[in-house]
Amino acid sequence: MSQQPRSAGRSPGGDELVFLALGGLGEIGMNAYLYGFGPEDARRWLMVDCGITFPEGEYDPGIDVILPDVRFIEENRADLAGIVITHAHEDHIGAVIELWPRLRAPVYATPFSAGMLRSKLAEHGNGLEIPIHVIPLDSKFDVGPFAIELFSLAHSIPEMSALAIRTPLGTVFHTGDWKLDATPTVGAPADAARLAKLGDDGVLALMIDSTNAFREGISPSEADVARSLGEIIAKAPRRVAVTTFSSNVARVKAVAEAAQAANRQLVVAGRALHRVIDVAVDTGYLPKGFRYLDQDQFTYIDRSDIVLLCTGSQGEPRAALARIAEEEHPEISLDKGDMVIFSSRTIPGNEKAVGRIQNGLARNGCEILTDGEALVHVSGHPRRDELRQMYRWMRPKIVVPMHGEARHLKAQAELAREMGAKTVFTLTDGEILRLAPEPAVIDDAPVGRLFRDGRLLVSESDGPVRERRKLSIVGVVAVSLVVSRKGALIGEPLAVLDGVPAENAQGDSVLDIVLDAVEGTMRSIPEKHRKNPESLAESVRRSVRAAVNEAWGKKPICKVLVNVVDRG
Repeated sequence: MSQQPRSAGRSPGGDELVFLALGGLGEIGMNAYLYGFGPEDARRWLMVDCGITFPEGEYDPGIDVILPDVRFIEENRADLAGIVITHAHEDHIGAVIELWPRLRAPVYATPFSAGMLRSKLAEHGNGLEIPIHVIPLDSKFDVGPFAIELFSLAHSIPEMSALAIRTPLGTVFHTGDWKLDATPTVGAPADAARLAKLGDDGVLALMIDSTNAFREGISPSEADVARSLGEIIAKAPRRVAVTTFSSNVARVKAVAEAAQAANRQLVVAGRALHRVIDVAVDTGYLPKGFRYLDQDQFTYIDRSDIVLLCTGSQGEPRAALARIAEEEHPEISLDKGDMVIFSSRTIPGNEKAVGRIQNGLARNGCEILTDGEALVHVSGHPRRDELRQMYRWMRPKIVVPMHGEARHLKAQAELAREMGAKTVFTLTDGEILRLAPEPAVIDDAPVGRLFRDGRLLVSESDGPVRERRKLSIVGVVAVSLVVSRKGALIGEPLAVLDGVPAENAQGDSVLDIVLDAVEGTMRSIPEKHRKNPESLAESVRRSVRAAVNEAWGKKPICKVLVNVVDRG
């Protein structure tokens, strides 16, 4: 919870404009924001983005992705006017398909973002039909009481659209993810005149991307990366493999053009890349004649005539590059002297996974090139000089840093004040901020995380993930007992140890220690008191945990199964 000034006061019976995040504040990823307009008891809501984040390794064992808990707006879904998508990155659209049945509101997206959503829906939607309204770039449209105007900004994916959200109480400018790039290679640069005009008309609140709020200067251009990749690929003596975020169409285009200029064949490996290329061709960001070979052609091309574009830049275990590094890919191998370019920056939390892939490639004799050694990647987020320019355009009355961890939000807040902002709110997920009238944090909404666990969505407060975390630390002991209805032990107890040492420091069998604890507990409980299976199981469980803790110094998860048979 942030330490914001709070107000119990309300606009007496009148309209209010409020904001809250279900995800995206205090974290990078899982972006899901809500704007509400109207009286406190009759607000209409607008959702901006509905994305995922990824599990943090061993802390979320067995979890595929993490989604925002949307119970607050689910309970008010009759008042949810629509969901507007700023762009098609997974941390902004990745939860739409799975959470839409809980929300059932129309979705608004520009052509490329709509194409990506429909492609995902065809592959993973299980027949679900979502009303997706395709909105032209830089257009105006209404969603309930909100008048929306799109502003195209550069990012590492086509059609990133910032939103001017107009209401009778003022205009909010929601930047989404952006940068200022005069030569983006895909799409047009920002329209400075339109942005300045928006600021001249008056901006109540600026909700602004904070990812690079620490970094001074201006982000390099995608055109600079394209030139650098072209030079590197032209000089490479053997195969070149490039891995990048599959959604970065500008980077896909740059690699393809570099391969063509070097008279090399482009081979694409990875389903996500194929999907993005198809959508980019359909929407005109790649030419209709965009040519590449599939991975089954890899072995037929000479080593000096190939550029491989593949998924796996973030260490994803099932992606093409991970299988190549482990020499498990059925059609692609890389050998001594081949170059692998990581045209990406490692997302925090993925360092170990990326390191494993790079180590595997190094063992195979590959040369590895990262953004620390050459200009092979640029961020899609603004550095401080770009942020300063946005403040000069907007001149907002209120600033809310968004899209960042606590340290990023703090740095953005400090910059906002440096640029003259009088009112800055550094929020956390769930805090309800009244933007107008009388700005103040006025309430809290329930927030949290949903885990995609196989085919299920489970709350982070449910047991399975917590149990797995504990299993990874202390293991499990399972004990099976058979007793009669009168409580007599029938046969020998059985025990199984998993993730528990076989012997203690003195060399004694831990299994024997467990069985001795079971038998000792059975002897200590009079037979007439063993008739309650639940009570008996709990007594044995406590005894076994204590015995293992004494032998090992850790208390395992202990499961005791008491089977009652119909014998005297």
